[in-house]
Amino acid sequence: MDETQAKQEAPEVPITQTTTNPSRKEIQALDVDIYRDTFIRYMGYSNEVGEAFRPLVPKSIVAASYGMAIGYVCTDTFDKSLRAQMAGSSQREVAIRAADVFSWQMLASVILPGLAINRITAVSKLMLRKSPAIVLKTLPTVIGLASIPLIVHPIDSLVDRFMDATFRQTVR
Repeated sequence: MDETQAKQEAPEVPITQTTTNPSRKEIQALDVDIYRDTFIRYMGYSNEVGEAFRPLVPKSIVAASYGMAIGYVCTDTFDKSLRAQMAGSSQREVAIRAADVFSWQMLASVILPGLAINRITAVSKLMLRKSPAIVLKTLPTVIGLASIPLIVHPIDSLVDRFMDATFRQTVR
């Protein structure tokens, strides 16, 4: 067995307090994108909650939910571009990174999910138009809320493919 095979087959050792020089795999395991790989990702979906509640709350509440989602997008954009700058990337690379993150997040977290939940809620309301008032007001909201977890990964995947085929091709 040569040295390359030995490195590939070496078991991953979790970092402990006694580890002084973590391996590349250990560092990568710690480098989790909190804005895309953790529960924080759902903050970007606050506008979908607003859209689901549209039949029940004032429009100002729905608008505020969009403000929260766009704040999440801007925070992720700032974080990623700052990390690129601190890593020594050129101004062009930092600008490209910021544009990529902002575009991806706006599409995947705000625009497409907002449209999807808005339409799901509206169609639900249309289909229930002959129902009692309480059902007509609440059930579309429940359906919209229940739809949010179902649309996250398909939309993320769609936006990844779209960005790969358009923006990322153009700037490379």
